[in-house]
Amino acid sequence: MSTRFLQRKGGRIAYQDRGGTGPLVVCAPGMGDLRGVYRFLAPRLAGAGYRVVTMDLRGHGESSTGWADHRPAAVGEDLLALVRELDAGPAVLVGSSFTPASAIWAAAEAPELVAGIVLIAPWAGDPKPNLAMRLLAGLVGRFPSLWVRFYRSLYPGTPPVDLPDYLTALRRNLSEPGRMAALRAMMWASKAECNERIGEVRSPVLVVMGSRDPDFPDPAGEAQLVADRAADGTVVLVDGAGHYPQAEAPERTAAAVLPFLSRATAAGSAA
Repeated sequence: MSTRFLQRKGGRIAYQDRGGTGPLVVCAPGMGDLRGVYRFLAPRLAGAGYRVVTMDLRGHGESSTGWADHRPAAVGEDLLALVRELDAGPAVLVGSSFTPASAIWAAAEAPELVAGIVLIAPWAGDPKPNLAMRLLAGLVGRFPSLWVRFYRSLYPGTPPVDLPDYLTALRRNLSEPGRMAALRAMMWASKAECNERIGEVRSPVLVVMGSRDPDFPDPAGEAQLVADRAADGTVVLVDGAGHYPQAEAPERTAAAVLPFLSRATAAGSAA
């Protein structure tokens, strides 16, 4: 499948469209990651009859660099623009780590385009690191090799067998001019303005969280907190997985996502 591009004011967004005539599912990765994080989940969803589109974020992957805005809301605008471009909505939006906030914003902003949202490893609020952690994060955000080492630590269970190759590709991409600047901009961008809108979301919400996600002191509690704020929120814990269950445990993640897609797209069609 070749890479396609969505032209936006300020740059272009790279995406991959698996085609098909089924309900649309648009998947966005987290900051400092590539659309390839869905390399195992996307074919499972497509095999079940869905049209699955995976995108790279602003400044990441094959998308252009030099964007003026990297806030979650800006990424939410990209999600909606892509749904409009494909003319196949309403869509289910899937966000991971940084982009659940973007999916929430998009669902609140344009409910007619969003049938449901899947939030993988979402943050209920902005992290509040101490000075030492902020200094460490600033250092990690400047060197691709340090970011990749941190990224590897987010797979505490059984990482995919191709993870070394994936990390090589990720490090190579982040070494390109402008990529780490985009990562740093997202690292310090607040998610609050988007997360606060979850009460406005009327489409179904599925929260998927790895039970061993090292980003959270209490992954199950964090997931439930997000779901409880939604009008129709459900939590699925992927036992033993870390921050990227879609890559670390794709079969179990698909088993959680597919029933939700059926329910959300049926409701979206009825509306």
